Amino acid sequence: MQTAIAIVLKGYPRLSETFIAQEILALERLGLDLRLYSLRHPTDPHVHPIHRDIRAPVRTLPEYLHDQPERVHTAWRAVRGRFGYRRARAAWLRDLARDRSRNRIRRFGQSLVLAHEMPAEVGWLHAHFLHTPASVTRYAAMILDLPWSVSAHAKDIWTTPEWDKRDKLAECRWAVTCTRAGADHLAALAPTAERVDLVYHGLDPARFPPPPAAAPCLRNGGDASDPAVLLSVGRAVAKKGTDVLLAALARLPEDVHWRLDHIGGGPLLADLQRLAQRLGIGGRVRWLGPQPHDVVLERFRAADVFALASRVAADGDRDGLPNVLMEAQSQGLACVSTTVSAIPELITDGENGLLVPPDDAASLGHAIERLIRAPMLRRRLGRAGMERVRSRFTLDAGIARLARRFGIAASESPPCASRSTRP
Repeated sequence: MQTAIAIVLKGYPRLSETFIAQEILALERLGLDLRLYSLRHPTDPHVHPIHRDIRAPVRTLPEYLHDQPERVHTAWRAVRGRFGYRRARAAWLRDLARDRSRNRIRRFGQSLVLAHEMPAEVGWLHAHFLHTPASVTRYAAMILDLPWSVSAHAKDIWTTPEWDKRDKLAECRWAVTCTRAGADHLAALAPTAERVDLVYHGLDPARFPPPPAAAPCLRNGGDASDPAVLLSVGRAVAKKGTDVLLAALARLPEDVHWRLDHIGGGPLLADLQRLAQRLGIGGRVRWLGPQPHDVVLERFRAADVFALASRVAADGDRDGLPNVLMEAQSQGLACVSTTVSAIPELITDGENGLLVPPDDAASLGHAIERLIRAPMLRRRLGRAGMERVRSRFTLDAGIARLARRFGIAASESPPCASRSTRP
């Protein structure tokens, strides 16, 4: 593909979506000419170094139409005479009849601005996430009469109405997603199964090199002055199950000494902090908030156990294959998580980590206690996890597959860790 590619994102940059940033950077290094369009203004207090390495220009669409009415009106006047506008408007009205929401109206307004402000050299549109970004991309692609594709991830797969998924899969050129469970689900809704491809995000070994050699940590929770260090990284949202993790920790025996570091922000953070106090463990939890890559890597290397209590939320939202699990395992950190979604595609219980049922604080507590008390078990599981990530979940394999979808032959693709010169 010789033309520029516009990538439409829900929000950019975001600390919680480094898997998207590393994909964008890798595609840039293959020589693709990318333009980024964000539906929201960034709100995170930091950015990762990877965001500074990305050279693609970023433009933010009107987050709320009433904030920039003239920009929206100018776009509407400019594109309403195009033949594709009538097709897009008809599709939007059909969607609006099934989804009478302000969000649906906002999506069409954003698509008008996207179509109007799209540079002439852009010949392909690609959306990250199958819900809002794909809606904006789909309408804009109709207006401009351009092909489009989509990367689906987790929440967008499981909370988007089936009719919406079917329409988008029927009209996009192709879709990729990052878990076998998600790929099978979308393939069943697509006109042909070949339209959907499984592409794991994978781990960039340049960003997560093996940890420095060090003597094995023998902390076993028996010393109150040197407690076992637990780590959990994830946004404070229901699907991460942090409330279940706190309940599990509150059940640990008094002779097991531990400390939890939690990295991540989110709407439920204050509720979780209050819950920790009510459970009597508030003094043993450090809420570190959102952190950049170097701090997260440092915490991985300082921890004894990584815990992620993923669950299916009440609205159907769930993790896909959480990148933080791959990142933790890349550092030889023993992981305990749940059997939700694609986590068993990465972790085999007892082989390279421990898995328990979701929403089961008792089982999670037993698994954490087992890892705290057994340093040699942690070491064995951590080593096995590191080997699996580095042999089966690397970034290069997924990027090569994605690059072929964008029209770049694998033989033309330089290694992801080296920077190519854009023509």
